Amino acid sequence: MKKTLGIHHITAIVGHPQENAEFYGKVLGLRLIKKTVNFDDPQTYHLYFGNEGGKPGTIITFFPWSNAREGRIGGGQVGVTTYAVPTGSFDFWRNRLTEHSVTFKETERFGESYLQFDDVHGLKLELVEREEGEANTWSNFGLSPEVAIKGFAGSVLYSLKPEDTVKTLTDTMGFVKVGEEDGLIRLKSEADIGNTVEVPVEAVPNGRIGVGMVHHIAWRAHDKEDHLDWQKHVADHGFNVTEVKDRNYFDAIYFKEPGNILFEIATDTPGFAHDESYETMGSELKLPPQYEQNREELERILPPINLTE
Repeated sequence: MKKTLGIHHITAIVGHPQENAEFYGKVLGLRLIKKTVNFDDPQTYHLYFGNEGGKPGTIITFFPWSNAREGRIGGGQVGVTTYAVPTGSFDFWRNRLTEHSVTFKETERFGESYLQFDDVHGLKLELVEREEGEANTWSNFGLSPEVAIKGFAGSVLYSLKPEDTVKTLTDTMGFVKVGEEDGLIRLKSEADIGNTVEVPVEAVPNGRIGVGMVHHIAWRAHDKEDHLDWQKHVADHGFNVTEVKDRNYFDAIYFKEPGNILFEIATDTPGFAHDESYETMGSELKLPPQYEQNREELERILPPINLTE
């Protein structure tokens, strides 16, 4: 049976790119690891934030549309994105969020404590202390490896058909059900990061695409060979899966699961440092070959992003 290690990345729609970059870079302390464009809409940025090396399981990506309508979080989406922070770091994060005027609340589930809050454009986020996962050595804007976000802890998936979504996660993606509590089913993969998924047992009313909602969630494949195996595996389970798409930093396939959530499967390779060095990742606008001839025009259209101290 094939088993994904868990979350590769999560992609969301947000508002102004500078506001987005300041929240994830300056407030949450993630590294801007890639500044490129939406391959289907090159006049829009595609921004990637993660740990210091852009490791799968740490990467959140954004399509920032300044004037787009507000979305509605609901069924067929990732409802909550959960980040893992080191054990003992909650006091730092309580102070950090307060200093940046981010309202948060504290809650518990499955024996763990959470800090829940919204980002600047309405995405629902939460922090949980976890022993699992390596420290994030990207130290900036007052963060250190002792408190910095390690990557994803997991996500809460809002489904139109929860039983079918859970079945897809277990039978197709290889997650294992590990608990049920207060109307949530928890599933887990074998990875140390991005490994926990929760699904409400009750169907969630339809969401609406727009600013402040997650567009899709991507699961991990090891490499190109494993990726082609996943493509066949998904098709053999009755899903209409796309052809392989070259996203420059990974290969991708897509399919809709029965609860209307868009699933992607993405390769861990080649990663984010192959077109710029590890030290300079995220510092320049990187364009896929088909748009390089339009660089001057795109650099004029795309607003500058400033993430200096």
